[in-house]
Amino acid sequence: MDFSSKLLENAVNEISQLPGIGKRTALRLALHLLKQPEQQTQRLSKSLLKMREEINFCANCHNISDTRLCEICANPNRDESIVCVVEDIRDVMAIENTSQFRGHYHVLGGKISPMDGVGPGDLNITTLVQKVANGNIKELIFALSSTMEGDTTNFYLFKQIEGHNIVTTTIARGISVGDELEYADEVTLGRSIVNRIPFESSLKSS
Repeated sequence: MDFSSKLLENAVNEISQLPGIGKRTALRLALHLLKQPEQQTQRLSKSLLKMREEINFCANCHNISDTRLCEICANPNRDESIVCVVEDIRDVMAIENTSQFRGHYHVLGGKISPMDGVGPGDLNITTLVQKVANGNIKELIFALSSTMEGDTTNFYLFKQIEGHNIVTTTIARGISVGDELEYADEVTLGRSIVNRIPFESSLKSS
């Protein structure tokens, strides 16, 4: 792709680093920004910089937050004894959109994937085990995607907390095998949360 401007080329190269954005789409977005008032582009760049520099991760669940504790963890009406374990914040958003869950979350920040060089030490697992050991959690819901990596992570977590007096469940398989939670429709995902099953049962059926 030939560019008449090095500045435009640099902008396209940076935009194309975003997931799902190829060079042609990046060029279209860059040209669109050029057509907009300068103030609009400045607002976009400032909001991205502000987000990157000032955003926090919740001290309790690792969800993205503007403050030390996210709105969910700071809400006294949420049941902190039930914790839903998810891969990332997109899954928190997906489950929250169902309005079927009133507990807390724990965001792992990924899932175990040796092929991608992601091991247990790269995830927020230690803080989850500490929560369980503190004895304040009654139920842990594994809500990772039903992929090989998700199932591997679920089993690893289960072995880490084995021996503690805690109920472990997993979302019902209304979510198709191989599906990511963020792409599930709200009704199906909501039913999967409500109709969750004991984790041991999922091991026997798999």
